[in-house]
Amino acid sequence: MTDHPQAPSTRRHPLRDSHMDMETARHIPDTPQTRSPSYALAFTDGTFMCRDELRPVRLQLELLKPELMMAEYGVESTIVLFGGARIPEPAKKDRARTKTLAELTKYYAEARSFARMMTERAKVNGHRHNVIVTGGGPGVMEAGNRGAKDAGGVSIGLNVVLPHEQAPNEYVTPELCFNFHYFAIRKMHFLMRAKAIAVFPGGFGTLDEMFESLTLIQTGRMSRVPFLLFGRAFWEKIINWEALAEAGTIARSDLDLFKFVETAEEAVAAIDAWPMEGTRDHIDGR
Repeated sequence: MTDHPQAPSTRRHPLRDSHMDMETARHIPDTPQTRSPSYALAFTDGTFMCRDELRPVRLQLELLKPELMMAEYGVESTIVLFGGARIPEPAKKDRARTKTLAELTKYYAEARSFARMMTERAKVNGHRHNVIVTGGGPGVMEAGNRGAKDAGGVSIGLNVVLPHEQAPNEYVTPELCFNFHYFAIRKMHFLMRAKAIAVFPGGFGTLDEMFESLTLIQTGRMSRVPFLLFGRAFWEKIINWEALAEAGTIARSDLDLFKFVETAEEAVAAIDAWPMEGTRDHIDGR
């Protein structure tokens, strides 16, 4: 008789565990019938799980897996860092593709310092609150995870599968390193526990994340949280905020939804002084 693993002690029912059946199915006789795709257990059949008709299930799984694992780890709230993947650390500025990228390396340093400072504060609550979360990649994302590790804390990485291979940066806490197929679900996880959002210079991805977050706050779909844009000169060069207000396409009061900062120290002070509104802790739809 083949030995099979015992069911986890946390089981809430007396029925046979799915892991047991997965293992049993690996030892069944090899016949035309058992080789047929129809015979594979549905939840172990990758081809079946990737069918178009199963998209709602995949969306649910991508929402549920990180949610369960972060809850089990004890993460209760986060500090979100958005920023460019192409911004190198200052020590490697000579490798930057452009002069501007070389100049922007200072924001790698500021992101690292900001994440370290916020993580040091989180020690008093056992690193459950205000956990740094980034996109898990290189550049500013790496700086955020690195700063958290500098402080002896944990951090989250929300990676996404891209056409060009991208591995998580080495500073993400392994147990809190996730990978996504759906950008939309990934962005939802960024904001579900957010207590503050820090946006560093970046490209299309950073702009997408920034504007979606601002839109949710502007429209009341998310509680207002400290929203910090690092680098006034960068942001005012690429976005004419005043023109939007003058045109009436946004309200002038919408310009108060965010604050420009330059340094980690300034950002922490801004968070401490931020006027908190409302009582909801999470993005609407939680």
